[in-house]
Amino acid sequence: MDDLTSYSAAKLAEMIKARAVSPVEVVQSHLDRIGLINPALNAVVTIGSDVLDQARLAEASVMKGDELGSLHGVPITVKDTIETAGLRTTFGSKLFADFVPKKDAAVVSRLKNAGAIILGKTNTPEMAIPYETDNAVFGRTNNPLDVSRTAGGSSGGEAAAIAAHLSPAGIGSDLSGSIRVPAHFCGIAGLKPATGRVPMSGHVPRAAGLLAQGACIGPMARHVEDLKLLFGVIADGGSDPTAPDERDLRGVSVAWYADDGIVPVTEETSRAVRTAAAALRDRGTQISECVPPGVTEGAQLWIELFSASSLDELRETYRGQEYLAGATVQSLLSAPVISSTESAIRLQAAQAALARRDKLRDALLQWMGPGQIIIAPVGSRTAFAHGSRRVDIDGRSISVFRAFSYCQTYNVFDLPVVTIPVARGRNGLPIGVQIIGPPREEAHVLRVAGIIEQDLRAGLPDE
Repeated sequence: MDDLTSYSAAKLAEMIKARAVSPVEVVQSHLDRIGLINPALNAVVTIGSDVLDQARLAEASVMKGDELGSLHGVPITVKDTIETAGLRTTFGSKLFADFVPKKDAAVVSRLKNAGAIILGKTNTPEMAIPYETDNAVFGRTNNPLDVSRTAGGSSGGEAAAIAAHLSPAGIGSDLSGSIRVPAHFCGIAGLKPATGRVPMSGHVPRAAGLLAQGACIGPMARHVEDLKLLFGVIADGGSDPTAPDERDLRGVSVAWYADDGIVPVTEETSRAVRTAAAALRDRGTQISECVPPGVTEGAQLWIELFSASSLDELRETYRGQEYLAGATVQSLLSAPVISSTESAIRLQAAQAALARRDKLRDALLQWMGPGQIIIAPVGSRTAFAHGSRRVDIDGRSISVFRAFSYCQTYNVFDLPVVTIPVARGRNGLPIGVQIIGPPREEAHVLRVAGIIEQDLRAGLPDE
């Protein structure tokens, strides 16, 4: 039999239901690969002590002919910012280094109800802050395609685990590209749903206040079919079972842009976006190159909407125990505490930014129309070296945060996005693109992503 870690989650579920393979064999294969590969990557940081027991129970259900869920017996990993009952959840922070939740986050409960086995937790930067996965509890995660490079953040451990076949699929979260950047860096697929599509209870940092306007939980996998499968399990109301799945895209308009005029991208990044757009040309779509209205203001609006709220959430979490914060969080917490007058001014500025966001979003949605697809870069370049604070883009030095403003924009405007790998850079690392659609049309975006994947997928990381 082929190595079971090479199969998609959907294929494993099918094989288990057909009794072609046992859940015990599937779980053991992934545990064996974790033991072999994970020491060099540090992607999986906690493994469930009872996973083989859970696999045996799943096997018994198969043999008894019980009704099986869509993920029955399939091992799934979960980002370490999402609570799992009885399984250590640290949020990448020394403050929670020994924290064992008493209940599952809603998304984990849904996975279990569908028969999934929670294989383990994957690494994340402290409190899911930067685009590199490193923390004082577990250390840093390496990119499985080049260990001198980052796997990205904040769902970097999840992306690295899936890319290295330590897990067939898993769950990440996203406020500024935290699903899409690691997926792009590691050559896998990821879905950022619209906010509210998947419950965020049991996630830390909390999606409270303004953060609820842009934060979300979503699936990550090597294949778009697995994003569909997991999203159907974790989303409120599931996915739309009537969504068309044929390859005919006649009547669908596709707008693409490889440079927003604000943040530069490498030529190979630009070429990847053009290639992804061209792949749809023969499918009856109307293709045009243009920068959609309002997106050039997305990055600045992200800062105005979410940066202060993120700092407030950090201060509340660490209050009285700031000494336990790691270097990155310490630097944020060291910012001066503002006065009540300044706080009132800041609130007014945030309200003005939200009103401006709403106006721009309305204009963008009116421009898009039903079924409109946008294709854009994930960021300026491929995975950068560990510890980078700035990156060079064809001779221009820009901050790492600014380099991925292409992702931040779609948290601001709250649109569903799928990222898939479509090319390799000269350095051999994957290049992904964002495929963006109208609000709550995740099924449509996934369908288009699946078509591009079938035509163009670079074979990463399966080759």
